[in-house]
Amino acid sequence: MSMHWKINEGGVERTLEMGTEALTMGRGPGNSLQVHDTRVSREHCRIERRGKEWWVVDLGSSNGTRVNGARVDRQCLKEGDEVAVGSVRLTLEGNAPGGTVLGMGTLIQDGQSNEGNLAVFARLIRELARETDPGPLLRQIVDSAISLVGSERGFLMLASPEASGSSAEGQDPSKWQVHVARNFNQEDIPVPRTRVSMGIIGKVIQEGRALLTVDAGQDERLTNMASVEELRLRSVLCVPIPGEVSVRGLIYLDNRMQMGAFENRDLELAGLFAAQASVAIRTARLIGRLRDQNQRLEVSSKAIEHLNDQLGRKVRDREGELSVARKELGRERGRHDHSSIVGSSDAMKRVFDQLERIMDSELPVLIAGESGTGKELIARAICFNSPRKKGPFVSENCAALPDSLLESELFGHVRGAFTGAYKDKRGLLEQAHGGTLFLDEVGDMSPEMQKKILRVLQEGEVRLVGSDKVLKVDVRILAASNRDLEAMVREGSFREDLYYRLAVLRVDLPPLRDRGDDVPLLAESLLGRASREAGKPAPELPHEVQAALARHNWPGNVRELENEMRRLVVLASGVAQISDLSPSILKSSGPSQFADPMGASEDPGDIKLAVADLERRSIEAALNQSGGNKSKAARTLGISRFALQRKLEKYNISKADD
Repeated sequence: MSMHWKINEGGVERTLEMGTEALTMGRGPGNSLQVHDTRVSREHCRIERRGKEWWVVDLGSSNGTRVNGARVDRQCLKEGDEVAVGSVRLTLEGNAPGGTVLGMGTLIQDGQSNEGNLAVFARLIRELARETDPGPLLRQIVDSAISLVGSERGFLMLASPEASGSSAEGQDPSKWQVHVARNFNQEDIPVPRTRVSMGIIGKVIQEGRALLTVDAGQDERLTNMASVEELRLRSVLCVPIPGEVSVRGLIYLDNRMQMGAFENRDLELAGLFAAQASVAIRTARLIGRLRDQNQRLEVSSKAIEHLNDQLGRKVRDREGELSVARKELGRERGRHDHSSIVGSSDAMKRVFDQLERIMDSELPVLIAGESGTGKELIARAICFNSPRKKGPFVSENCAALPDSLLESELFGHVRGAFTGAYKDKRGLLEQAHGGTLFLDEVGDMSPEMQKKILRVLQEGEVRLVGSDKVLKVDVRILAASNRDLEAMVREGSFREDLYYRLAVLRVDLPPLRDRGDDVPLLAESLLGRASREAGKPAPELPHEVQAALARHNWPGNVRELENEMRRLVVLASGVAQISDLSPSILKSSGPSQFADPMGASEDPGDIKLAVADLERRSIEAALNQSGGNKSKAARTLGISRFALQRKLEKYNISKADD
């Protein structure tokens, strides 16, 4: 009598013919019967033949092997005995009924009822909808498909980027790649491309239809497929993942040991699942593209922010750039630091040459120049580059105080020396001991004060007002005046002996009108300082504005230019316009300055300013000759009317007729 096993799994019964070889059961893939049940060990038990008897041997399982409900380590089996391993029941019977004959197979714990399938299907779809990361999503699709139809392995194939399902390359299975390969234990399968039948995959790609075979080796549709023979395939289910136009990918499921592992209902479920997987893949890719776009936008935003920061730094650092330029000039000027003095004209180079020769001396210096030329700036440069640079620097304007107060300021006083002297006060000469005293506008001192200052220079002594106390002082005197002291000496209004005491060394500062080349550089420096003081961004100075500044006579010298830059910071917005300048500057830059269109300005500045100056004067002269007619003026200049209009806007020239 032939014997067979009746296998009951989740209410579904199957039969298995008994051979002569031992039958192993467990969750591991190397078992004859692989049971997908967490209560089953990887190598759970073995059923083997000993002579004419069949024995079951437990292999040290965690939950044990039971025969007829009793846990056993080993036991001889007789007909009718039931072996329980997890949820699977094997009964030893006699002649096999006409049921399905199984080969070695994989047994899945989940039941295959319609209700169960629908519940599993709904759960899997919900899980797919929650996952938007492409990598985990593809793995979840394969794991879900394996769980849905109870397969041993699952593969997800996608066309390579250069291939398309509707193109010749898209029909070639060699252009398709295995993106995910998993087994029922949710483990990755190594070298996945060698584990699938490229013949079956190619057939599904070409036909665009799902393929189900219960025994691949005996299926006439798959004859002459070497991959089927080499892999010894049995049950295979391959379903296309639909795309908008063509096949997006494939879900390939198989069971190598069991024939008839899949049924038509599995094919239908897998097809529905593939459609939902297609939606999930498309959604994930759209979300991925949106993430990439957001990242690119974020990168672009950061790049724009970085560029804005750079632009802001360029505006804020104009003074720094000028400082570098001044340092470069300073290396040319000599060994001392004159970075606080802006200027590169020939007139200023002569001043720097004078400073280089007197810096190391401690003799008195007379600084001569018009009001606003920067005499105190020069005095500070002399002090801070002299041997007395570590000593104090004290400054006083002799024209700002009457004699009585000036004497008290310079020499100091004791309490009660005069009305309001309620306490002792140190004079500026005493405060400057060991350092430098700068006396501005010495030409405005009275003869009496001149005599007292002379005594200090001769004797090095200071007598406090209201006291007989005499203090010895060591002070270097730097004096300045906007008046011609030599002429005053000749007139008798300034003491000759004091003049020669003060003018042992002399520095003559040129007026700003003689430093035309320095006007743009000074304007940029003073504009930066004014913007920082006001806490506002510095406006840009276009060439036409710089040209107007260079043409001005600047009777107030650098001080007047400084006030003009403060005015521009308040009035100009973004880019300074000619109309933002003071009326006095506009007047000096008006049409009367361009009577001769071919003449050169007295001080053209750099070549760009000179060219702009000449072009503007030529345009205004042509407009004057044509009575303001643009067309006639354009013919006179030899340019088109359109080009003339552009230049009128560039130079802000408005007096023209159509």
